[in-house]
Amino acid sequence: MSRMYYPTVVLSDIHLGTTFSKTMEVAEFLKSIDCDKLILNGDIIDGWHLRRKSPKTWNKKHTFFFRVILKMMENFGTEIIYVRGNHDDFLDNIMPITFSNLKIVKDYIHECNGKRYYVTHGDIFDSITSNMKWLSKLGDAGYTMLLHINKYYNYYRSLAGKPYYSVAQTAKQKVKSAVSYISDFEESLVSLAKTKHCDGIICGHIHHPENKYYGDIHYLNSGDWIDSLSALVEDKQGKWSIIYYDKALVDEKHELELLSAVV
Repeated sequence: MSRMYYPTVVLSDIHLGTTFSKTMEVAEFLKSIDCDKLILNGDIIDGWHLRRKSPKTWNKKHTFFFRVILKMMENFGTEIIYVRGNHDDFLDNIMPITFSNLKIVKDYIHECNGKRYYVTHGDIFDSITSNMKWLSKLGDAGYTMLLHINKYYNYYRSLAGKPYYSVAQTAKQKVKSAVSYISDFEESLVSLAKTKHCDGIICGHIHHPENKYYGDIHYLNSGDWIDSLSALVEDKQGKWSIIYYDKALVDEKHELELLSAVV
């Protein structure tokens, strides 16, 4: 099977260590592509969840993701840029650090075809996350509850032959306060890109994939691998697109094949 090639791929909000992380799906996606640069834009590992639930929630699927990353570095020379998010804030103790073609950083400037993009997870402009971490964690618990509801709701939808339906995404699109929050978040990051003298901003954090312009500033959000299953990809001409993984879950047989594919 031919592999798709993208010069740059951006992933964020995988939340490894949680039961809702679509770990095998993102691993399968990475095994289907080649890229020169992979930007992991925050919340790749969910340190908050691991501290709350203990490291026992980490399993071989989560380890497998990093084995795939290491193979990309070894076999294709892929440069890995890991940008720290709020859920993987434990990285504060070691960054910035460079090891071979892996960098762990607070933020990053991506340059291609004469364009400059400021890469940040985005939590710096979330006043709740930055200033009231206890309230943010309470909201995180509420989101987790919503994902539990979403899981069982879609189980019964599948029994009825109905397609996947995202309760979380629908809430973001219909709840007035959520829509306002997303808009304010985007505008704040666009302003940041201007102060950095960049042509665009690349972020994650709010689990809402987006590719649009605010005037002459390009706003890009890579979404997440809990609900959206989305990635940002850049082609050879510097054009950005959002691509989505098929919502169908990896079946058990395919999962075992994936787990045995990287030794």
